[in-house]
Amino acid sequence: MNEQKLTDTIRMLALRAGDAIMEIYGRADLAVHQKADASPVTEADEAADALISEGLRATFPDIALVTEEQAASHGQSATEFLIVDPLDGTKEFIRRRGDFTVNIALVRDGIPVHGVVYAPARRRLFRTLPGGGAVEEAAPFGPVPDPAAVRVLRVRAPQDDGLVVVASKSHRTPETDAYIARYEVRDSRSAGSSLKFCLLASGEADLYPRLGPTMEWDTAAGDAVLRAAGGTVLRLDDLGPLTYGKPGYRNPFFLAHVPGVIPQPL
Repeated sequence: MNEQKLTDTIRMLALRAGDAIMEIYGRADLAVHQKADASPVTEADEAADALISEGLRATFPDIALVTEEQAASHGQSATEFLIVDPLDGTKEFIRRRGDFTVNIALVRDGIPVHGVVYAPARRRLFRTLPGGGAVEEAAPFGPVPDPAAVRVLRVRAPQDDGLVVVASKSHRTPETDAYIARYEVRDSRSAGSSLKFCLLASGEADLYPRLGPTMEWDTAAGDAVLRAAGGTVLRLDDLGPLTYGKPGYRNPFFLAHVPGVIPQPL
């Protein structure tokens, strides 16, 4: 695969999907309905999914595509596949809280190796680079990235006075709070969607535990960015690495952290 072509394509599709989402976000009324699993879906989810899927299938027809909004894609099994959440954080979108993202990633042999996370309401774009590493790109976003607007991402070392923890805004539970209490914490903040991975990658937080259900399309792109910036994502059941391509694309509980944090088992 031409990795530069992949990087350029998923960046462009994320930006275009973000524009489509924000056009709908700006309307007075948002039409919301429920999927078979009772989770909400909007016109924005569907429009972004159609745009991204069409672009990926046209450009990479030989690579399997798994996307949240197409249930037929969830039965696939492949060692290399593209995985998409066209609107991660639909509840944040519906509540107009801004912490929603477009997630596109490439998984190879169980590892998310390339990814883009775009938060259109926040105007923040995080992505991996073809040769390794990750960057945050500042708005405005042109067809070609402006080198002056690109910042290399690198996780930070934890501070001596405690960790900064980021946790789910919509799905925080007593179990999550009890787990966080095992660490020396100086600050705790909430964030939605895959932005939590990116806050670790950008040096704004140290620890992100998730003791709740997630799917691989929720996490793959943010995971790719964090790993490329020097972070780690582990399963909480055995503290082994979180891998992808699992049956049903369902994740176990997991922990994302920066070097220097000693992971605590459940």
